[in-house]
Order: sequence, then C-alpha cells, then structure tokens
Amino acid sequence: MAETKAPNKNAEQLITEHLDIWTTAIEQKSSSGRGSSKKFSLHGIKKLRELILELAVRGKLVSQDPNDEPASVLLERIADEKAQLVKDKKIKKPKAQPAISEDEKPFELPKGWAWSRLQDIGHDLGQKAPDSEFTYIDVGSINKELGFVSEPNILKGEDAPSRARKIVKENTVIYSTIRPYLLNIAVIDKEFQPEPIASTAFAIIHPLSGLNSSYIYRYLRAPTFIGYVESVQTGVAYPAINDKQFFAGIIPIPPTKEQKRIVTKVDELMDLCDALEAQTENSIAAHQTLVEVLLDALLQAPEQNATSEQATVQFQQNWQRLSEHFDTLFTTTASIDTLKQTILQLAVMGKLVPQNPVDEPAGKLLERIAAEKAQLIKDKKIKKQKPLPEILDEEKLYELPSGWVWSRFGDLFKSFSNGLYKPSKFYTDEGVISLRMYNIQNGYIDFAGAKRVEVESNELAQFILEPNDLLINRVNSKELVGKTAIIPKSEEPLVYESMNMRAKPFIEHLSAQYLNLFMMTKAAQNFISSFAKEAVGQASINQGQVSSIIIPLPPFKEQQRIVTKIDELMTLCDQLKARLTNAQTTKLYLTDAIVENSIN
Repeated sequence: MAETKAPNKNAEQLITEHLDIWTTAIEQKSSSGRGSSKKFSLHGIKKLRELILELAVRGKLVSQDPNDEPASVLLERIADEKAQLVKDKKIKKPKAQPAISEDEKPFELPKGWAWSRLQDIGHDLGQKAPDSEFTYIDVGSINKELGFVSEPNILKGEDAPSRARKIVKENTVIYSTIRPYLLNIAVIDKEFQPEPIASTAFAIIHPLSGLNSSYIYRYLRAPTFIGYVESVQTGVAYPAINDKQFFAGIIPIPPTKEQKRIVTKVDELMDLCDALEAQTENSIAAHQTLVEVLLDALLQAPEQNATSEQATVQFQQNWQRLSEHFDTLFTTTASIDTLKQTILQLAVMGKLVPQNPVDEPAGKLLERIAAEKAQLIKDKKIKKQKPLPEILDEEKLYELPSGWVWSRFGDLFKSFSNGLYKPSKFYTDEGVISLRMYNIQNGYIDFAGAKRVEVESNELAQFILEPNDLLINRVNSKELVGKTAIIPKSEEPLVYESMNMRAKPFIEHLSAQYLNLFMMTKAAQNFISSFAKEAVGQASINQGQVSSIIIPLPPFKEQQRIVTKIDELMTLCDQLKARLTNAQTTKLYLTDAIVENSIN
C-alpha cells in the first residue's frame, strides 16, 4: 500500500500542548445592560474550534492518500453532470463565472485538491409558491451550532409568507445571506414531510455527486470563508451578501474520500471541544460557588445567645479561613465582584471597621435631623412630607451593633424630586450638562457622552444639582433601575433629566457617600426589586418607594470611617481586577498567536 502524507502537526497535539491556553483564555463581557446571564466568553475554545475548521479546509487535519481520486477528476465529472441537468432542463443554465485567478486563492492546496467556485459544486432546486401544507424553514428553524434544521414550522399554503419560496431536500446546504456573521448555516439532514420550503433569506447549494454536504457546511463556517464574506458584504447595522456574491466565492475541494475523513475528524475534535467547554464552565461555576460560600460565611449572623466576643471570634475565624486562600480564590472577575459586594455588605452590618463607644449614637443623629427638618418646614423652605411608617421588628434584616439604628431612607433627606423633561431634540452644543440614566455608573457620575440642554432660568433654579446630592435612576431595566451616584463638585451647572430623581441628604449630619454605598448593596437592590414596576421591558420606582427603604445607620464618625475603609478596599479590588484583566488580555493575544502560527 502506498504511503500516506501526514499533516504538519497532529491536531490532538495542538490541543494537548496548549490545553491551559484553550481553557483559561477567557474574555469578560460587559456587565452593564441587559443580555446573556453569562458574563464571560470562552475565547480560547472558540479559537480552537476555528483552528480545527481552518486546518481541515487547508488539508492539515487528516492525512492525504495518493490512492484517492484527485479532486480535478471529480470536478470534471460534476461539470458533466451539471451540463446534463441543464440539457435535461432540470436546472437552469448558470451564468458563466470567470476562471479563478491566483490572487483569489487564499492559500496553497495539498496535492490532489483543487479550487472551485461554489456555483460549480452544486445547484439550486428552484422556487415555488406553496399551494398546500408545507414545512417552512426560516432562519429561526436553524440549530446553527450543530448545523441542522431543528424547529421548522408546518404552515398551510394560504398562510405562506412571501419569503417562503426556495425548494430544498435532503443533503441540501442552506446559508443565510442576511447577517451572515450569525452563521445560520445548516444541512437538510433528512426528508421532511410535508414538503420543505426555505426562506429566500438562504442561498441554496444542493451538492453534485461526490461532494459531501457536511464538508461544504464546515467550510462555510471556516475563518477563510468568513473573511471572504466580510470583504464583500454590504451594510453596517444589518450586513448582507447577495446570491451572486455568495456563489462567486471559492472553496477548496479535497478528494471525495478525504472529504469524509475530514468530516469524521472534525466531528471527533468538536466533541472534544464540547467536553473542554463543559469542563471549563463547570470549573468556573464550582469556583464561584466556593467563593460565595466562603464570603457568605462572613455575613452570617452569630449563633443564637452568642456574646459579642464570641461573635467576633466566629467572624475572625471565617475571615482567617478565607484569607489563607485569597490568591487562589479571587482569580476571576466574577469572584472579585462578589468580594466587592461582600465588602459593601460587611460595611453596612458594622463588621468592616470597629465601633468606638465615644461616638455619638445614631439615634441622637436622627433626633437632630428630625428637628432640622421640622424647622425647614416651619420656615417654608421644604414641603411637609407624609409621615413614614414605623419600622417593624420583622423588617429589620439583622441585629445592629451598639450605637447604630434602623431608619427609613426618606427620613434622612430634605427632599426628593424628579428631573427635567427635555426630549432629545432639545440637546445642543451649548447650554448646561444634563445628566441622564447613562451617566450613573458604579456609584459615580460618568460624564462621558453627557448631553447639554438649553434651560430657562426658572428651570435651572429648580433642577440644578449640588455637590453631595444623590442622583437615583428611577426608570431603566429591572437590573439597573435604582442605581445611584453622588454629585461631585463641578465648575459649571449640572441639571438632571426625568428618568432620574434627586435626593438631598442632610449632609451636615450624614455622609452622602455612606448613603450611596448602602444603595449599592444587595440589600438595597433587593428592596428596589421588590417594588419596581415593569412595563414593556422597563422598570420604574417612585419617591415614596425609595423613601420607604430601611437603612442601617451608624454614628456619623463611623460612617466616615466606613467610607474611608471602603475606598481603600475597593481600590485594592480594582488593582486586583486590573492585574487579572492584563493577564487575561495577554492570554487572548497568545491564543490568537498560537492559532495564526498553527495555520501558517
């Protein structure tokens, strides 16, 4: 038997040699806004899948066998077959395509392979308007990850949409030419009953004899063909290619037997990628669960009847257990975010900084605030507010340290007011900065992309923001509504729009920063989620609901100590996250470099 030519490097070697890179090159997704619950993308495994496909269609995945019939002979035979189909009027004669130039060929082919235009390896099956019950295959019917039709609809002829026109049958390859980056590609893998009809959004290839549908499908997903599509598609927000552009694309054709070997090997390696992906996701989930369990232990109430000294010992033991494994626990963005949330919660439970018995109790603080508020009402500087209900024992989330007290949020503020309504047509290059919901980011005001509006003098007086005002987002998605930020000092006037509300705290007696960090805790977010009303994808809260939130209030000096400690610890967390991000960026670049090097 003749010797076979092996590929440059065994694909399994590529996977095993760089296993750590494939499984640890993880790309973080933005945590703002709505969308997938997954906050990460397994970039390494994604690139590995692309590499497998690219090696496959370059002839580097399986061995060539010189006994295989060359692809040039196969192409001659299918050209004759296609000519016969045209002669028999079974298909229309396609327009002649130019010969493939050397400049079009993206890489050199192995011996026995040949280049062909997609138009020349198959044909379509015509079109018809359904006049009876049919199986409708549209883009939504495709399982694009596995490449088959999974959820077609059965429709009556009279209910057929205008796009239901293209005839398909078993072994037909369909390719969505609208938003091709979504890779809605499939092989019709069985006979459908009633008759299947596909949307005109698909380009249709029914392969001629000797061409493997599954090989064609894999080539259409390979980076080389994706690059070709990106070079010819039109449109930015809604890119597309037309059938002419699609069928002008070129495809490397291996011998028929090698096509089958390639498909088998690709399937085998994709199964391995599936296993790696599942293992990596399970490992990430297990790691996050461990982090949450250990951090939750810090937040647990002390055992019943435990003295304050015993509670302190219990907390210190839990902290010691955590700190011994700090370097191995906080190695992901999610774990650091969980640590940040735990730090905030520890702060408002009185566990972050020590209490000082000489501090004025928070109860005295509330008395002074109530007296000052009464005087402001008497002087007609603020309006009298509806009394807030007394805080019941069952509302209190946990036992507070000595000197702390529970308070309604509304009792700590002089006033709440909704913002200025100015449609976007009022935005100008002049005027004053008008803060929108997008400017509230992670407890701070982000001025990036801030808009300006022209306001009348009375509007400016009513809606001007002052340093230490609390800006609260009152209309947004369920996950984002209720986000807050402290207004910083500004050299120019700031106003705020109607999607937000402003709360003015008694800053002579309170730390606005402490109030803001409380609103960032899970406890505050739970309050907001419990009363936020949803309609058409938006959630809203009102002044009365925000006023009813209960907040654990420390003595004023302890508030300041907490804010200082939070700033210190959050800075450390951000530094930790920055180092992690830099390390991950290096791994992403390394992954891309390995893929590029393996191909070339």
